[in-house]
Amino acid sequence: MNEPASDAAAAEDTSTRHRILVATAEVLSRSGQTKLSLSEVALQAGVSRPTLYRWFADKPALLEAFGIYEREMFETGIAKATAGLRGNDRVDAAMRFIVDYQQSYSGVRLVDIEPEVVIGRLAHIIPAMRAQLEKLLPGPNGAVKAATAIRVAVSHYIVRADDDDQFLAQLRHSVGIKPS
Repeated sequence: MNEPASDAAAAEDTSTRHRILVATAEVLSRSGQTKLSLSEVALQAGVSRPTLYRWFADKPALLEAFGIYEREMFETGIAKATAGLRGNDRVDAAMRFIVDYQQSYSGVRLVDIEPEVVIGRLAHIIPAMRAQLEKLLPGPNGAVKAATAIRVAVSHYIVRADDDDQFLAQLRHSVGIKPS
């Protein structure tokens, strides 16, 4: 069975928008936000400039949409990683997701290119990440644990380390998960 034309067009539109946002991450990791070129994003996404402009009127609109896309990727990833789990298993899965996300995410390089831009964005990112973790950390110290874990993650983001096991151990310690 074929999809109705409107459903197929909607799926293609979503795919095109997604490709542009993924390409934006790649271009940002090479050029930074200040030197971001919409032509380079279009080329990376495999779309024409008019197609890119159909989705995003200008660079600020693309960057705003990209910020939302990043937040949604993080929130969706945490939700998938913790689905069906309870207690410490759920929290541990969230900590492992944070390590994996941060180590595989191309945006990590942006801090090396434009630290001032990243530091400015952290004021918006940290509260959202903390709120996401607070949902997983019930109890009287849940908010403190979430804030501490996010500070550890941000520290690892700003000053990269290649030791994922140490990063995970620090995150687990910050939320009170005992080593196994």
